[in-house]
Amino acid sequence: MNHLADEVEFEQMLLHRHALLSQYGGRRKGSVLDRSAYILLSRLWVQGPMSIGELSDAFGLDASTLNRQTAAALRAGLVERMPDPAGGTARKFGITEKGTRLLAVEREGIVGSLKKIMAGWSDEDIASFTVFLRRFNHGIERLTRRPWPRPGNPEV
Repeated sequence: MNHLADEVEFEQMLLHRHALLSQYGGRRKGSVLDRSAYILLSRLWVQGPMSIGELSDAFGLDASTLNRQTAAALRAGLVERMPDPAGGTARKFGITEKGTRLLAVEREGIVGSLKKIMAGWSDEDIASFTVFLRRFNHGIERLTRRPWPRPGNPEV
């Protein structure tokens, strides 16, 4: 390795590997949501109801994939179909009370795992890591032209 970007690539690969291999079947031990439901619910929780077209644009996935994911979430009672709150013709998917509750449980479990991983880190180190990770994600979002809303700033 002779360039700093090479080191970032390697560490990013390891991060992705750890995230997948440390989970059972793509899930955190004790997880209540699979990965696709967790990501879908996280987006709806921050941004609010979205149509299949909006989800497709946001995730960069084809409509058939999102139809399968939203159908599974509907069957599980995690999302509901609703008229567009803005009066548009497309029906939207919104997170249900059950979806909100299970998302909170899942996030609590993930935060608990992160606390264990970062045990011994100073608050300053965690804050710095957060800044750099957010900056890294913003760079990806800029290149893909798919910004991701953050809690407290849902507009994208």
